[in-house]
Amino acid sequence: MALYDLDPTKLWSLIKPDNTLVLLAILCVIAAVSIYLEQTYSWAGKITGCILALAFTMVLSNFRIIPAYDTVAYDLVWSWVVPIAIPMLLFKADLRKVWKESGKVLGIYLLSGLGTIIGAFIAFFLLQKAIPELYKLSAMMVGTYTGGSMNLVAMSDAFPLTDKTLLGSAVVADNLFMGIYFVSLTIIPTIKFFKKHYSHPYEDEMEKYGTAGENKAAQFWAKKDVSLLDVAKVISISFVIVAISTELGKYISSFKPEGAGFFVELIFGLFGNKYLLLTTITAILATYTNVLAKISGAEEIGTFLIHIFFAVIGAPASIEIILKKAPWLLVFCALIVVINMIITFIFGKIFRFSVEECCIATNANVGGPTTAAALAIARGWNKLVVPAMLVGILGYVIGNYYGLIVGNILKTF
Repeated sequence: MALYDLDPTKLWSLIKPDNTLVLLAILCVIAAVSIYLEQTYSWAGKITGCILALAFTMVLSNFRIIPAYDTVAYDLVWSWVVPIAIPMLLFKADLRKVWKESGKVLGIYLLSGLGTIIGAFIAFFLLQKAIPELYKLSAMMVGTYTGGSMNLVAMSDAFPLTDKTLLGSAVVADNLFMGIYFVSLTIIPTIKFFKKHYSHPYEDEMEKYGTAGENKAAQFWAKKDVSLLDVAKVISISFVIVAISTELGKYISSFKPEGAGFFVELIFGLFGNKYLLLTTITAILATYTNVLAKISGAEEIGTFLIHIFFAVIGAPASIEIILKKAPWLLVFCALIVVINMIITFIFGKIFRFSVEECCIATNANVGGPTTAAALAIARGWNKLVVPAMLVGILGYVIGNYYGLIVGNILKTF
């Protein structure tokens, strides 16, 4: 009998599913080791700590060291760790600052986001018979291909999969293609076709001064002054935002009439969703007050928690199941990303954006702020590092909106 035909609760593992403390310890250690490797070794930095965390637990799970499913430890991460991490990562999401400092990149970034949505619709209608629960996966991929991993987290909770192996397999398929995608973005600016049909001022400036620019990435996670009060504020504010969002979501959803039509379902599905509410509340606080911006440590704590989440979603990624399902999932992810890239460069040509701005925009959509900034750093486009981070952070905010809208629309087909 194949692994995916077995009852997940009866799969043998060295560490039992009810050994919650040991499993939580393993998840935290994996997250810490992944971050250490990412910041210490160049090869690990290219892979990213999140993918390393996923890979580590995938190996442990496939060798039956840790359980693949149905543990209190994994449920705790989904129910508590993930929602708390999202507000932390949005503490600096000042939308006015994004608008002011992102320059032209903001315009092409928003147009690039349309490519993600269009790609999701095309991929869904082409593959809906080949992949189960595809509308849920579409919402997740639109979320993550607009902002980043935290949007995938939110959408996976908003559209929970019946087949628990699908999410891990989808993430693995996504990351297999992402490696090819990110490499292609570093090559595109050097290709004669793009040099001929697009402006390339940042490449010209780099060649003029003969330098790739200083590496800001090495400084990004450098030690910062974080006080005990900062830690207390980060954790308590995040808990308060999650609590308010959860209760407000329940309250709004209680008014939804039975047998409601599509548009009513869509409205309540959006405004009654706790992730959308906590995203909105945090973004409003970050934009219209200076309270959150003055608190240190939020991004660090939130990023560590997201690494724990990636460790959890690597656990059910059985190699046997991936070989069975990942080929179609790989096609699904590839379609969305390629269509996003094509539409980005079409709009870039029409509205005369530079090739560098197009690459940053599609990267910020598909890979999030850190990978977009990493691309700017790697290519020596120093003036695009901050805009890349800012529009990527904007994606954290709007990615949940896009994902929920797409998921609720495709649900009807």
